[in-house]
Amino acid sequence: MMDMEVGWQQNMLRRIYMQMFFLQAYHMDIKAAKKAILDGFRKTDEALLEESATGGWQDGATAVCVWVLGQRVFIANIGDARAVLARSSTEDGDSSVKAIVLTGEHKAIYPLERSRIQKAGGVVSSNGRLQGRLEVSRAFGDRQFKKVGVVATPDIHSFDLTGREQFIILGCDGLWGVFGTSDAVEFVHKLLKEGLTVTAVARRLVREAVRERRCKDNCTALIIVFRKK
Repeated sequence: MMDMEVGWQQNMLRRIYMQMFFLQAYHMDIKAAKKAILDGFRKTDEALLEESATGGWQDGATAVCVWVLGQRVFIANIGDARAVLARSSTEDGDSSVKAIVLTGEHKAIYPLERSRIQKAGGVVSSNGRLQGRLEVSRAFGDRQFKKVGVVATPDIHSFDLTGREQFIILGCDGLWGVFGTSDAVEFVHKLLKEGLTVTAVARRLVREAVRERRCKDNCTALIIVFRKK
């Protein structure tokens, strides 16, 4: 899932998933899978920078991606989009679920990110923004900020499925601006137990964020539900 303007969202999603399709061949090799993800993010960024230079625009995008390969789950992200796992205490899934944040945010104000920006000659303003404008420190595109430390190198994490995983929520910063992680997990868990489809639950989640909680930012969400074999 990527947080960007809808006009070129589908195009960039196609690019990143085409670059990473061959991950399937590496589902038994964690090191090779991570290299494939890094290559996919790099090539997607290069393609977006080339396209933006040709088109004369300078937009950027954050992203969070999840791959389920056999019994292993990989998560990669840049920027402030977030992935949250719902895991129950028992395999039957009837118990309460715990929210586990799978990603870390990349913001210019954070020490490690600030250090890279300053080494590249960039400035983090008192409002926590790069050059006084950009809050995130890693993103696809954002051509004008690449020379001052913005990169598209993702953090990559992975874990093995235990049978207790219920679902993962992927959401951009607008969603998490009005939903706490535990709050979102409880909201989704309740609707799934009521028998709603995954698509309907995702729509209800976004509608709740925008209409009821007055989200004023981009608000996108995707839900991955784990089914028992």
